[in-house]
Amino acid sequence: MAFDAEILVVGCGNILFKDDGFGPAVTEAMEEQFKENELPDNVMILDAGTGGPHYIFSLPNELWKKLIIVDVVEFGAEPGTLRKFDVSELPEGSYENVHSWPVSQPLHDLSETYEVIVIGCQPESVSAPDVALGLTKNVEDAIPKAIKMILKEIGV
Repeated sequence: MAFDAEILVVGCGNILFKDDGFGPAVTEAMEEQFKENELPDNVMILDAGTGGPHYIFSLPNELWKKLIIVDVVEFGAEPGTLRKFDVSELPEGSYENVHSWPVSQPLHDLSETYEVIVIGCQPESVSAPDVALGLTKNVEDAIPKAIKMILKEIGV
C-alpha cells in the first residue's frame, strides 16, 4: 500500500494498553470529523496502531513532505498535556514504543529528508502488559486539542 500524500498524520499506539491508544483515538476522531468535510488532497490520515514503526520506517515515499506522528510521550507533565516535539528535541534512544524499541533514531534519520514532528500527549496510565481498554479522562479530553494542533500543522 502506497501512502501517496505530501502530509501524513500517523496515529501510533496500542488500544489494548489504556492511554497508549491515544494516537489511534485521535486519527479515528479526525476521520469522523472529516467524513463530510474533506481534508486537503495532499493529506492522509493513518491509524498505524502498533505498526507505526513499520509504516513510517519501511515505507517512505518520495511524495512525503511532512510526517505528523501522534502518540503518547512521557515528558513529566500533567496527564493529558499536549506538546509538539521537533525530532531534534527527542534525544536519540529516548523515545520508545510500548515494547521499548527506540524509534527516535529512525525519526532522526527520516527528518533529514522530511519534516517530522511528534504531537505527544502525557499519559496517565499505560497498562502494558496488562490489557485495559479506554483512555483515561484527561487523555481523552486532549483529543480535540490534538486535532486542533494537527490542523494548524497542515494549514486547515
